[in-house]
Amino acid sequence: MHPASYFIGIDVGTQGARVALMDAAGHLLGSREKSFPLQEKTREEQSPGGWWSACLDCLQSLLHESPLQACLPFIRAIAVTSTSGTVIPVDHRHRPLHNAIMYSDGRQVNAAVTCREAAVRYNPNGYTSFNTSSGLPKMLWFAQNFSGEMENLYKFIHAADFITGQLCGRFDITDWTNALKSGYDVRQRTWPAYIWQQLKIQREWLPEVVPSGTPLGKIRPELAARLGLPPEVEIVAGMTDGCASQIAAGAVNPGDWNTTIGTTLVIKGVTTKEISDPNGVLYCHRHPEGFWMPGGASNTGADWVTKRFPGDLAMLDQQAMPIIPTPHLSWPLLQPGERFPFKAPQARGFEPEGLSAVESFAAGMEGVAYIERYAYEMIRQLSGEAVKMVYTAGGASNSHTWLTIRSNVLNLPIVKMKHVTGATGAAILAASKTAFTNIMEAAAAMTQVAEKVLPSPAMAAAYDSHYRNFIQLLKEKGYLSSYEHT
Repeated sequence: MHPASYFIGIDVGTQGARVALMDAAGHLLGSREKSFPLQEKTREEQSPGGWWSACLDCLQSLLHESPLQACLPFIRAIAVTSTSGTVIPVDHRHRPLHNAIMYSDGRQVNAAVTCREAAVRYNPNGYTSFNTSSGLPKMLWFAQNFSGEMENLYKFIHAADFITGQLCGRFDITDWTNALKSGYDVRQRTWPAYIWQQLKIQREWLPEVVPSGTPLGKIRPELAARLGLPPEVEIVAGMTDGCASQIAAGAVNPGDWNTTIGTTLVIKGVTTKEISDPNGVLYCHRHPEGFWMPGGASNTGADWVTKRFPGDLAMLDQQAMPIIPTPHLSWPLLQPGERFPFKAPQARGFEPEGLSAVESFAAGMEGVAYIERYAYEMIRQLSGEAVKMVYTAGGASNSHTWLTIRSNVLNLPIVKMKHVTGATGAAILAASKTAFTNIMEAAAAMTQVAEKVLPSPAMAAAYDSHYRNFIQLLKEKGYLSSYEHT
């Protein structure tokens, strides 16, 4: 590896794109982001062309910055992360036949049932927990509703795959993490035959699948010239945003666990053996080095913060610190239904009446922490292994008060790395097989601890009592029926 080696990570989220430039020691040299125009149907469909335009603007703005000009000859690789379950049908010229069908699009209810029933019957040992946020039901839904376009279809690809294709010209390949919810069998490392035999999604419409971080090819020459990059820059296979945040948080070795709280709460870890969950709320991605990455994504998260508290969050965070632990039981679930760490389509959020803004804010943070604790108790029960520490990422990790709440609710140390965005995780992924031997080496070199929060016995004891009351309330409301904890 050249002593001056640099890596680019690109993250395409629901609300915007972000680009980060890092060196091999994990220093963030610069980043750019651009928001997408939000429309009424943004949660259902978005323009892939709009994504690429935003990414290109970010790249040009960042790389044309004068202080970074000296880095350009030594940029080694680029990786992309984006939302899991978002699907784009493209034609043979790699043009979208339809807007991206977003993971948050709820129109695929019937298609999800069909996919789930077929998977349970014909491939029960593979991924079977299909719902409206999964990729395979979106493929089936598109085939059923846009039959006239199917003769023009080349591939169904994922959000990260589209940007990767724009970078290197390969639109026929995806990675293990993106392929999972599209039905790929990560245990057998193959697409199961029921997809084309029962669902009529033809085999040739499905991309080749490789481990995340696998070099796919060089950057397109015309794009390299436009950006001022060397023609040898490698474009590597991408990863889902939850997994990329896990990498940025440093949770890449067996036994590591990470919670990312962004729009949703995502928990992921690394184990040597696959964890089997009979209730289907915990699923297992495949680690780039062949280990397992069990985890799940909740409908609970931090979206309620920006929607309910649009003002000065730093001030609110400071005001919340002296009043924790609060006695209030709140669950800031904005949309109906929960999917992890338990299935409860009938679930609705709740909060006591009459709370001040600060009390509501603090109680909401506590409610999310209670859901997180429940998830880790379920994980311990299924795996038989102790969780000793939790790495953290996502917007919620910027709140010291929330870190304090979570550490004491979990009664575990919480470790926050210095750069914990999906884009920095993608940059580490870009380096993993181009400058390092594997993702563990890359993360060890490129992650830096920014903050470690430890629980206090008195606060942890108080939260233990409040947590049990919270769980009892969920049971009384009929939301919980499994994983009884003591």
